[in-house]
Amino acid sequence: MQHRHAGLGIASFILSLGGGALLFLLIVVAGYAEMSTPGGLDESAPSTMLLGLAILGAGVLEVVAVALGIAGLLQRDRRTLFAILGLVCAAGILLGTAGLMVLGAMG
Repeated sequence: MQHRHAGLGIASFILSLGGGALLFLLIVVAGYAEMSTPGGLDESAPSTMLLGLAILGAGVLEVVAVALGIAGLLQRDRRTLFAILGLVCAAGILLGTAGLMVLGAMG
C-alpha cells in the first residue's frame, strides 16, 4: 500500500514559499523606500506602519508554516517529504529574516 503525502506538510511547504516570497518583496520595498527617501522613512507615517505590519504578517505566515510542518511530521501513515521541506524552508526564512534585522540594528 502506498502512503499519501501529508496534507499539512503540503500546506506548510506552500505557505513557507509564499510567505518567504512576500517577506522578500516587502523587505526590498522597505529598503528601497529607506534609500530613496531623503532623511529615511518617517516612522510615524501610515504607509511605514502598514509596511511594518505587512512584514510582521508575513512573519506570522512563516510561523504557521513551521507549525504545519511539525504537524505534518507527526501524521501517521503519511509521507513526510513536504512537511520536512516546509519546515526547513520556513525555519530558514525566519532565521534569515531575524539575522537581517540584527544586521540592520547594528548598522
